[in-house]
Amino acid sequence: MNNDKLTLAQHGARIEEFLDTVLDLADFDVDFEVSEGETLHPDFENPDLVVRFSGPDVGDLLANKAEVLLALEQLTMEALRLGPEEHSRLCFDANDHRMLRIQELRMSAQAAAERVRKTRAPFHFSPMNSRERRILHLALRDEAGIRSESVGEGPIRQVVIVPEDMKTMPEPIRPPRPRPESPGRPFERGGRGRHPDRRGGPRNRQGGRGPR
Repeated sequence: MNNDKLTLAQHGARIEEFLDTVLDLADFDVDFEVSEGETLHPDFENPDLVVRFSGPDVGDLLANKAEVLLALEQLTMEALRLGPEEHSRLCFDANDHRMLRIQELRMSAQAAAERVRKTRAPFHFSPMNSRERRILHLALRDEAGIRSESVGEGPIRQVVIVPEDMKTMPEPIRPPRPRPESPGRPFERGGRGRHPDRRGGPRNRQGGRGPR
């Protein structure tokens, strides 16, 4: 793992340039700002940099459990060539989604732990990225009578809770395959074409679009 901290001076411009390109190609009407990380939840995540989004289309980033926001985060990490163990250093957020998600994961972890203690049957969470799996593990570290591990590889890697005396971890559960959809360009929403009045001008340093 690279121990060098991500800094706004070194990485801010690269993040902004990459996101400008992707957001303009995807035709999202959103602004963003890259800032130094905050320790709102130091026990669960302490990112070096945070990218916050706002604007008319921010709801599209947060739809379906924020899948587009998380996809943008993953693509940016790959553009910065961050390894999986470094993903906690960069955080994307909008409308305090991260804070609410941490609370949701903590409550889900506690409820699942209680269920495993009562039933002694393994509990599988849905596949998650490395940051969210880490939050679950941290939320479960002090729970008595159970233990948690990540199982599976790649997109199906998921957290499983089992009784602490269970020696063999269960296999991951593969989620059902999504139904095939009509072809469209990446991030296309409802087949909408690019609006003639929303051609992407350059964004300013804080992520807002310049004059159009």
